[in-house]
Amino acid sequence: MILETNNNSMAGFKSRLANDSTVTSPRSDMELMKEKFSKLLLGEDMSGGGKGVSSALALSNAITNLTASVFGEMKRLEPMPAERKAKWRKEIGWLLSVTDHIVEFVPCKQVSKAGTKMEIMVTKQRSDLQMNIPALRKLDAMLIDCLDGLNDQSEFSYVSKDDESQEETNSRKDDKWWIPIPKVPPNGLSDPMRKWLQFQKDSVNQVHKASMAINAQVLSEMEIPESYIESLPKNGRASLGDSIYKSITDEYFDPDYFFTTMDMSSEHKILDLKDRIEASVVIWKRKMNAKDGKSSWGSTISFEKREMFEERAEVILLILKQRFPGIPQSKLDISKIQYNKDVGQAILESYSRIIESRAFTIMSRIEDVLQADAMAQNPSNGEVKRSLSDKEVGKLNSAENGASMTLLDFIGWTPDQEDNNTKKDLKEDPTYKDINAKIKCSPPSIVTNKRFSYLENLGMCRSPTARH
Repeated sequence: MILETNNNSMAGFKSRLANDSTVTSPRSDMELMKEKFSKLLLGEDMSGGGKGVSSALALSNAITNLTASVFGEMKRLEPMPAERKAKWRKEIGWLLSVTDHIVEFVPCKQVSKAGTKMEIMVTKQRSDLQMNIPALRKLDAMLIDCLDGLNDQSEFSYVSKDDESQEETNSRKDDKWWIPIPKVPPNGLSDPMRKWLQFQKDSVNQVHKASMAINAQVLSEMEIPESYIESLPKNGRASLGDSIYKSITDEYFDPDYFFTTMDMSSEHKILDLKDRIEASVVIWKRKMNAKDGKSSWGSTISFEKREMFEERAEVILLILKQRFPGIPQSKLDISKIQYNKDVGQAILESYSRIIESRAFTIMSRIEDVLQADAMAQNPSNGEVKRSLSDKEVGKLNSAENGASMTLLDFIGWTPDQEDNNTKKDLKEDPTYKDINAKIKCSPPSIVTNKRFSYLENLGMCRSPTARH
């Protein structure tokens, strides 16, 4: 990998700004861009004392902080203001433009003027970035389009906390007490609006699964920091505890029965179980790869049994990911992000993570409205107050008729969109051919030369239980 840091980079940023139709004040935007990139170059340490974080972590933090400032908590299901939408597209474009200069050498055939054929090495954007950045941009745009589709809706609103007349309705007794309550007509939503919301929920669910798969794969490829390894015990039993270790290493292993014996009553306990299982997987892998049996990571158990234990632990992690997709990051994930030095991986991980989080939140807000509609008595089939476009009606009809929809259909790659080369690469790549066959039950595989982990097989993901 080569990170180009020549003087042409700033010229490229100036050209990008000049061609951005949303830029109304090029001078102020240029100053803002310079300020952002100077902070990144200094690792967020503006004192110049050299105590800043790595460039990879600085970029990851910048993407996360930008998302928080633009989207916030998203307490309501409503379109984004034009100013915030423009700010997001402009500033996320600046941060993602760094990936244009992360390249690798690839062989290329060239014919000289004398007719001699030769093979030379040329630079090309790194393959994982070339594949996943355009896909993530499309997923990002889908979420914004989903919110923009609510511009003309007038069938549901939100109860104000200051409205004394709605005091009983405004009192929530669930774990989302701080979220405004959606209010639907007495007879419920109209049938077309209900179908449209359900379709939007299904579309956002596809975005959630795809971004979750990309994020999981990027994290699996990041190197495990030495500080994390040093904090681990020297055997899996010490990490898991006697009861969990006995369940996993028993002759007969039943994942469903395993979860019936675990206390999953709180998010903290679920996360603790995930931390223990991930730590044991790392320990067992190191034991299997130990070249010297006398080393501290050596093992007296056979390689085959150790591999079987690891597979069982990965099955448990897979089920945890499916049943609880909204739980916080584990200690291993946090450690990887903190000590990661690969700028490309940092951008992929943070961008996919914030898309996954936004998709989860939007699904939760749609579920709130649908739940309020379900609680309303005698749903009406009256006239819908928001007219659906022909394209939306066609998608709804396809969904009702059981027509198979792929990730590319949801993303919206069509012959008149996107660069021809990128589109051709995406459609001809075996990874995305696999998506077309499996998207209804699993998110896409990600281009990689490394061994896939259990997270590659994330399938049959359920709609997450609302957490926000």
